[in-house]
Amino acid sequence: VDSPHTTVEPPVFSPSNDVKPTLRSIYVNEGPEAFAKAVRDHEGLLVMDTTWRDAHQSLLATRLRTYDILKVAKATNIGLRNAYSLENWGGATFDVCMRFLRECPWDRLEQMREQVPDIPFQMLLRGANAVGYTSYPDNLVHEFCKTAVNHGMDVFRVFDSLNYLENMRLGIDAVGEAGGIIEGTVCFTSNLSSSRYNLEYYVDFVQKLVDCGIHVLAIKDMAGLLTPGDAKKLIGTLRKEFPTLPIHLHTHDTAGTGIATYLAAYEAGADVVDCAIDSMSGTTSQPSLGALMHSVPDNLSLNTGHVHELNSYWEETRKFYAPFESGQKSGSADVYVHEMPGGQYTNLMFQSGQLGLASQWSDVKKAYADANELLGDIVKVTPSSKVCGDLAQFMVANGLSKEDVLEQAETLSFPNSVIEYFQGYLGIPPHGFPEPLRTRITQNKPVFEGRPGAEMDPYDFLAKEKMLKEKWSNAAGHPIRDVDVLSHAMYPAVFEDFMLKTNEFGKVSMLDTPTFLTGMKIGEELAIQLETGKSLIVKLLGVGVPNEDGIVDVNFELNGQSRIAHIKDLSVSSTVKERQRALIDVAGSVGAPMPGVVVETKVKKGDKVNAGDPLVLLSAMKMETVVSAPCSGKVLNVEVTSGDQVNAGDLVVEIEEEYDHQEVA
Repeated sequence: VDSPHTTVEPPVFSPSNDVKPTLRSIYVNEGPEAFAKAVRDHEGLLVMDTTWRDAHQSLLATRLRTYDILKVAKATNIGLRNAYSLENWGGATFDVCMRFLRECPWDRLEQMREQVPDIPFQMLLRGANAVGYTSYPDNLVHEFCKTAVNHGMDVFRVFDSLNYLENMRLGIDAVGEAGGIIEGTVCFTSNLSSSRYNLEYYVDFVQKLVDCGIHVLAIKDMAGLLTPGDAKKLIGTLRKEFPTLPIHLHTHDTAGTGIATYLAAYEAGADVVDCAIDSMSGTTSQPSLGALMHSVPDNLSLNTGHVHELNSYWEETRKFYAPFESGQKSGSADVYVHEMPGGQYTNLMFQSGQLGLASQWSDVKKAYADANELLGDIVKVTPSSKVCGDLAQFMVANGLSKEDVLEQAETLSFPNSVIEYFQGYLGIPPHGFPEPLRTRITQNKPVFEGRPGAEMDPYDFLAKEKMLKEKWSNAAGHPIRDVDVLSHAMYPAVFEDFMLKTNEFGKVSMLDTPTFLTGMKIGEELAIQLETGKSLIVKLLGVGVPNEDGIVDVNFELNGQSRIAHIKDLSVSSTVKERQRALIDVAGSVGAPMPGVVVETKVKKGDKVNAGDPLVLLSAMKMETVVSAPCSGKVLNVEVTSGDQVNAGDLVVEIEEEYDHQEVA
């Protein structure tokens, strides 16, 4: 079938003649402890390939589709047979699958496992936060890990975004109970000369992880802050303190020092490092696998020719995702100032553009460092890095300095993530919450002084499954399964939207990527393979013009038969409402702090409100913000309704301010 879209063919390799058992076969047949021993006994350096997870999260806003992964999966199973693992799940990939790619993350994992039986799979587990941005009931985290193992997951990199041990302990116990490999993680931040995060801090934390029963230690340098000198000192010290513990180092190449750091770490005793295929490496991604192979040619058990051919596939495939490229042309040493994680950098840049802050990206980076100080100089990795990023964007959008935030904290409508951070929803930061800022932001809201999940009721799986099956009983092509209950538990709103789109359009994961991202061209004919031996031939004949309701007739052939689909053109809208702007010097004139969509209005005309009461819930990209009343009084007007699009500064609610008459007199 002729198609104007470019296709990329994957390499084809002959099956391996290597009779040596793979690390995955050791794990499957002998268990996690035998796996860890094999890693420690291995001569030379092992590699985890991040191409299927962190590399595209760091470079392409996590948009890599299952379609392109599965095309090269069989070749990868042969070409990277001797790798420590493939990182391919967890982290931001879970919600992005549903949110933007319209795919089920569980189907993705299962399909990858079918094609890659010989290499361990690795995922990122956010401790008590699982793959979400908040805390969940303990039984939900346990069930999630058990289901992940049953769908083919092997190694769980368990971390906490604040290095909060109690949150990690839950994740460690859940993975252990599920039979997975526990890669306990210490997140690295700042540098070893820091008074807070020094060598003693890391050694002490690792000892606590060992006491929890981890199989492998991961050092997660999520921003690429670990210099070669610090790597030698840190890895060397940990190797002496824990001689039998496998050490796995992760970094990002944001400043360009990644390979040098890895070589120093290897000489000091590291067993495993993280790299990405060359064409998906560098800058905010991981260091280049090819560069590492040529730096230690006798110490990596990988086929150079195979790696180069895999690289050619990804080099061409990456071109499909050009709309999601950050535009970053080189490394940037200012990461040592703002400390932004590599996996967040491109996502935050993309979000800033969507929020109208593209021209202020340098200001966002500076504000990120200020936000970190306001939060208490914390470890920054999802979800704590999201808190820092949300606060930074909020500060830039509203023209706020660090001093302004401290002075106006009680009257500002902070993003939800910031408020929940100070309430303790993520846990307790290593050096506590900064006061009096915490009290001024949380005001009368409840706060946690320990692990949040410990105070939560168990998740009712049966009730949720019943509710979902009743709600989606007529869903086309996606009946509710146990994994869907888990997806809904992690991301209720995202799952609901995923089901709505799937019910309307069916499964779109079998479309090639150019078609998925840009659509068909008139006259184009496309073959879509639904399953083995079953395919559809679709030819686009013409696209009409929108009628007064914005509906377009799309004419096409389906296996030679004419069809017409009536599609709502979302680019066609009614006359844009010119919104009144909030008055800056009038407290009761409440404006939107950020551009976004109104999710919910919390008040109506005539309501009495107190300062701090919620008025409107806004959402933009992954950030939710509750617009709070800056003063007490009576609601005169609510200028927005659910679904409205607003810009920063648009009037949302008008309040007749209540004055203290004695004070006025």
